[in-house]
Amino acid sequence: LGPLKPLIEDETISDILVNGLSNIYVERNGKIEKTDRKFTTREELEKVIEEITLPLGKKVNSDFPLLDGRLPDGSRINIVVEPVALDGPLLSIRKFSQKMLGGQDLVKMGAISENMLEFIKICVLGRKNIIISGGTGAGKTTFLNIASSFIPEDERIVTIEDAAELQLQQEHVARMESRPPDMEGKGAITIRRLVINALRMRPDRIVIGECRGGEALDMLQAMNTGHDGSLTTLHANSPRDALKRLEVLVMMSGVDLPSRAIREQIASAVQLIVQLGRLQDGSRKIVEITEITGLEGNTITTAPIFKFIQTGFTTEGKVEGFFKPTGTIPTFLEELRHRGIEIDMKIFQ
Repeated sequence: LGPLKPLIEDETISDILVNGLSNIYVERNGKIEKTDRKFTTREELEKVIEEITLPLGKKVNSDFPLLDGRLPDGSRINIVVEPVALDGPLLSIRKFSQKMLGGQDLVKMGAISENMLEFIKICVLGRKNIIISGGTGAGKTTFLNIASSFIPEDERIVTIEDAAELQLQQEHVARMESRPPDMEGKGAITIRRLVINALRMRPDRIVIGECRGGEALDMLQAMNTGHDGSLTTLHANSPRDALKRLEVLVMMSGVDLPSRAIREQIASAVQLIVQLGRLQDGSRKIVEITEITGLEGNTITTAPIFKFIQTGFTTEGKVEGFFKPTGTIPTFLEELRHRGIEIDMKIFQ
């Protein structure tokens, strides 16, 4: 991998971004920085691209200038070449973390409070449908891994992803990955098709790596028809934005549903939105946990249960703040008690 090899091996780096021959950037601790590494010749860069694409069984050239793939270690790779890339080939590598973070790791890092983690655990055990929402690089997949770790061992989990990144610890997991079309534009297996197929596989839970298209409708229907406790992630900057985006994704399914019908589906299917944020200092935090409480008129009603309150910055430029329960008690607690789940009410005070 030429000049990229030490960057791949550096565990403090999460992203490697190559813009042509002489501009190689990395993301470290949430901040992007330029490295002093560069490719000496165009041939060297093309050799690295060839080394990366060969095991994938894919080609990237002027006829097919875009490539998405996954490296053997699980890292995600995106390559753009001429004529689409104007100043030389563009490589983006999202490194796959070999170190599996747990809930307590997030507590130690200040990304979540002990009470919030306990609440998420209760909701997963109580089979609540949860959407993990956040911007690019906010840590959605990491948190999806942690939330799914609370699923009991005796349940059958079906996972559906674009690029397999989930590291579920349970024994009974059926993993599926979508497939892009081949060079002739044939043979694509979409996330949507996999969601529909998953319903025939007798799942207790369906975990979708990310909702980004018409599969949102099939996911909501699955959540509404007995597949409680399903989990997915969504690109959005706030819980309210997540609801709007979910509505747009359902419209992308091509099924002509009135807006109210879509909102009724969302309000009855999803119980919780966990909002992740990447703050100004590059740190990632769970900034809000919100319950979806129902539908009033044409509006989906929500109630925040926990929030991160930012108070300022330290002299080193680190974000200061604290996690705070809003005082709102979730409406489904009684139902959880009927399931035999113990709840300490102190976590909401």
